Amino acid sequence: MPGRTAAKLATVTAVVAASVLTVAPTAHADLVTHCIGTGGAVTVPNDLYVPAGESCALTGTTITGNVTVAAGGNLVVTGGRISGEVRVSADGYLDATETTVDGQVVLAAGGYGIFLKDARTGTVTVRPKGSATIDSFLFAEESTVAGNVTVGAGEVRLDRGTQVERNLSSTGTYYTDLHDSFVDGTLSVLNSATGSVVCGSAVRGKATFAGNLGGVQVGPNGGLDSCASGGYWGADVSITSTTGGVTVDDNIINGQLTVTGNDPVAQVAANNRIRGGVTGDQAAATTNRAARMAAPDREDAGDQRAETRRTSAVQEATEAGAAKL
Repeated sequence: MPGRTAAKLATVTAVVAASVLTVAPTAHADLVTHCIGTGGAVTVPNDLYVPAGESCALTGTTITGNVTVAAGGNLVVTGGRISGEVRVSADGYLDATETTVDGQVVLAAGGYGIFLKDARTGTVTVRPKGSATIDSFLFAEESTVAGNVTVGAGEVRLDRGTQVERNLSSTGTYYTDLHDSFVDGTLSVLNSATGSVVCGSAVRGKATFAGNLGGVQVGPNGGLDSCASGGYWGADVSITSTTGGVTVDDNIINGQLTVTGNDPVAQVAANNRIRGGVTGDQAAATTNRAARMAAPDREDAGDQRAETRRTSAVQEATEAGAAKL
């Protein structure tokens, strides 16, 4: 994300500085490495566990098993590889940069968040927060998800060439935005509290936006976020039952655009190329493509949120590691 300033990880040791091996309570008595502190370019030949409330910062580490981040834990991985899956518990945080996760990534209800940068993962799931007070986030830039993305809470932003190789489904989030990203399957954004923005992106499958309270902005010249261009849609696009305003500007839609039940009615600019035509209610629109007055940039608060947690996680991990040495 443009506004994000990456925090440097602390200097790492050649081993997992504060790790201990314990026997996990499984039928095969597999070993589990507990990580508190910092670790370097070593191979963990089993599962990895970040205890509740603790922080673990790894650089160049290979984990051959699964990873669990317990409640309130932080895991920051740079230049690593995880052969299994990653499960993050309530109030837990995962930060993966230049890292490959072969399995799925799951953020539990009330999980703090996931940040992916130049990373590759399997399916990504963010559970609905339910009764939890924490509202999660999923931020990804320059990353690839080799599966579905399913999000049920919080802030969602895919940016800077992020690719989803299957479907993206969002229900009940705070917002779900795509900037300069690609979804190879379908896109569904339902019941978002502050709506959705899609700019400079491509969606190969059908796109559905329904029940969003804060509006839907597809392309530039909308009221939700600033961006420079529209996008490509490989199939039908449906925007229905939306409050807060709908704008469709500077897009190529290789299908039909449906805009019904929106309050106010959708504004569909004349500069869109819509192969299947438009059905539903729409207001008269212009082809104005000049830069509009900048709307409040919704990424700033989320970027600061992720940055604060990441900086804290690294600091806590460094201090814990130093205390153990």
